[in-house]
Amino acid sequence: MNDLFASLPATKSDYSARDIEVLEGLEPVRQRPGMYIGGTDERALHHLAAEVIDNAMDEAVSGHANRIDVSLEEDGSLSVRDNGRGIPVDRHPKFKDKSALEVILTTLHSGGKFSSRVYTTSGGLHGVGVSVVNALSEWLEVEVARDRNAWRQSFARGKPVSKLTNLGPVQNRRGTTVRFKPDPEIFDEGMAFKPARLYKMARSKAYLFKGVEIRWFCAPSLLKENDPTPEEASLHFPGGLTDFLADNLAEKACVTTEPFAGRADFGDTEGSVEWAVAWPEWGDGFVHSYCNTVPTPQGGTHESGLRMALLRGLKNYGEMVNNKKAAQITADDVLGTACSMLSVFIANPQFQGQTKDKLSNAEAARLVEAAIRDRFDHWLSGAPDMANALLGWTLDRADDRLRRRQEKEIQRKSLVGKRKLRLPGKLTDCSQGDAAGTELFIVEGDSAGGSAKQARDRKTQAVLPIRGKILNVASAVLAKINANQEVSNLIQALGCGTRDKYDPAALRYDKIIIMTDADVDGAHIATLLMTFFFKEMPGLVRGGHLYLAQPPLYRIAQGGKVLYARDDPHKEELMAAEFTGRGKIEISRFKGLGEMPSAQLKETTMNPKHRTLLRVTLPAEYQEMRDTANLVEELMGKKPEHRFEFIRKNALNAGEVDI
Repeated sequence: MNDLFASLPATKSDYSARDIEVLEGLEPVRQRPGMYIGGTDERALHHLAAEVIDNAMDEAVSGHANRIDVSLEEDGSLSVRDNGRGIPVDRHPKFKDKSALEVILTTLHSGGKFSSRVYTTSGGLHGVGVSVVNALSEWLEVEVARDRNAWRQSFARGKPVSKLTNLGPVQNRRGTTVRFKPDPEIFDEGMAFKPARLYKMARSKAYLFKGVEIRWFCAPSLLKENDPTPEEASLHFPGGLTDFLADNLAEKACVTTEPFAGRADFGDTEGSVEWAVAWPEWGDGFVHSYCNTVPTPQGGTHESGLRMALLRGLKNYGEMVNNKKAAQITADDVLGTACSMLSVFIANPQFQGQTKDKLSNAEAARLVEAAIRDRFDHWLSGAPDMANALLGWTLDRADDRLRRRQEKEIQRKSLVGKRKLRLPGKLTDCSQGDAAGTELFIVEGDSAGGSAKQARDRKTQAVLPIRGKILNVASAVLAKINANQEVSNLIQALGCGTRDKYDPAALRYDKIIIMTDADVDGAHIATLLMTFFFKEMPGLVRGGHLYLAQPPLYRIAQGGKVLYARDDPHKEELMAAEFTGRGKIEISRFKGLGEMPSAQLKETTMNPKHRTLLRVTLPAEYQEMRDTANLVEELMGKKPEHRFEFIRKNALNAGEVDI
């Protein structure tokens, strides 16, 4: 064995006890800042501000302060002042040559939040927050007003540069002021506090605890042109999270006339929960959650408790009103696009990592669910109109989710190229592989399909016959839509997906042309198809791909002159203007496209040189789009009483009706 070791090559230097370094004080923080604040980027820089503001908020939440001043100074330093009890300045019993203030600022894992004697709930847990700020600051100064005396001590890069100094007596003043400037040796070059980000942080803290006023100040020279951040502001929100939600929603229309909001204590367990949830009709939602005023952007167990409370409460309401479909909804259906605010206060929170992005206490889910579920049940039962509206809206989202799953199951993968998809059997495709310049004619029935196939340009024009009147997707349940063969054929032929899965790059044709008979039944079929595209593929309509063909209703001939009229008024117009000579006038009415000779169909309706197309468009303005959606729902939706009311109001405005 000795010979084995003797045969090993000599190392460049010996590895011994002398090579083991012991980092003392705050040196570990300066050498490895990422372990404590998650890096040295802009997010980490602003985490320093959050640590100091959180300490002041802990004083407010515990009932010892009601005002916090946050000031961003011209030199880039930040000052945070509260009117709380003030950091203790007496000698620490373990470090007799140091004050408690110096111990807190220079020693990791020191503070008053390891037990519940001083703070019942707090954002600081590990005793490293303000000491880490001190370690990563070029300079830091603390001033304490306590027991009618003021004290001050200064630090540089974590080390004291002055003794704790008694500034003398003060009257009617107490609390702690921390001023600091982040160390440019630690953070990325040119990095500085952003006024807008700090203001947003201060504003969110004020929303989270209605008993505090946060006074904001920013040096004017730090505000860039067009920056909406105010120089000064007093942030106090008696309505708490409900005020925050109202400001964020602005004038958005919501599913329920009021948000679901409230506050509840946890009973035997220390702590409380506050929440506010709204369901906008349009747009994306958000979830902002907090624990002890600390943001938890990655969520955690408290968010799980909220989700389960709302899901189980809404399912239970669905069962009460005998809606069997309520069993299929999920938490994402309920909260996926909702705007949610959630704030919990608990005694011993457990976070993942020092930056506290996610709450991990298992009991938090149970406490939050129990507190919110009971109040949600009462809210639903006390306002049946809002409850029914919310249930219906959630079921629509569930239908969308199940539809997307169904689309994935029925979607056919490409075999060789884009045109090699497995397509509906009734589709007669065009030969051109590129979508540019191609057209898909959706026609009514096999007879019209036969005429259209003979009249088409085989290179660029495809034909898809549909059988009778397509399903009204605005009033049909998801199971019926998924089972409908005509809907499935349309989706497969177009290849672009539906709703939020719509992919314009995958659309197989440049123009989608609805070509139906020029009569009432044809107009009804066209309306059903337009409803399908509006509900299932609004992106296709918005992209300008949907058209209505204008086939003629009459053929008028006199001698060798032949013209076509699209409707009765057009026929009378042509008769008066074009057929004034002698000779018998022959007028024939087309019973349908299927009975029109293919040559005439091509000449009048399919040949781009002679035909007339109407493009279907959508409004660009939000309010006009809402009005359009409401009209579609009114005329094509599930409630016949809405259609009856529309007819009753507008019947007298109708002219001649072809019945």
